[in-house]
Amino acid sequence: MKMIWRDRSRERALSGAALFAMFIALPGIADADCRLALLLALDVSSSVDPEEDTLQRGGVVAALTAPEVVAAFFATDQPVALAVYEWSGRYQQDVLLDWTTIDSRRALVVAAETIAGSTRKHADYPTAMGYALGYGARMFERAPQCTRQTLDMAGDGQNNEGFGPQQAYRAFPFEGVTVNGLVVNAADFEGELGLIPFYHAEVLHGPGAFIEIANGFADYERAMRRKLERELSPAMIGQFEARQGSQG
Repeated sequence: MKMIWRDRSRERALSGAALFAMFIALPGIADADCRLALLLALDVSSSVDPEEDTLQRGGVVAALTAPEVVAAFFATDQPVALAVYEWSGRYQQDVLLDWTTIDSRRALVVAAETIAGSTRKHADYPTAMGYALGYGARMFERAPQCTRQTLDMAGDGQNNEGFGPQQAYRAFPFEGVTVNGLVVNAADFEGELGLIPFYHAEVLHGPGAFIEIANGFADYERAMRRKLERELSPAMIGQFEARQGSQG
């Protein structure tokens, strides 16, 4: 009887060790340093004039420091990793904020100050959205290990140089990445109606992807704030994990 009991105890111990090893090997559980790697991509193509770019950068800073967004950043104990880059032509992409772990309110303020102090690198290039997405995919390759990865593609026009978003999703590692959109309609709202269907058909990618619409750059801060609240919400992350579990 003692021998049988020891054998069964050993089996239970081995089973427990195996389950523990499986648990820590699951991506996005024990090895994740944060709950979300959030990458913001800002359009600085030639269709964005200097005043509009000022509204765009100021809108990002104001949205990041809005009370409701600050609360969303710290809604759970797991931090968020944040990075920001600007894009326009096929070779014109520049990092404004490299990957930063937002683990305190001070870290968020410093990140916002970094963006506020940034200057536009290019102003006279077309809209190469496929190249911009490819650049974002490469940035994710060196991002902190997080449960989720989300890229925000902001823009006021459709792709007009090089390959488009759908080709980028096939050519670059976008598995597990959600791409949301911030559509900036021009002051002439009727003239930009085609941009919304373009984002729905070509830009949105991954589970739960959505767009937020800004009616001109003066409305950028409001749209960015609403989008960040939604992306950072623990409920949104829980829904994503539930969908992933149902696919397994």
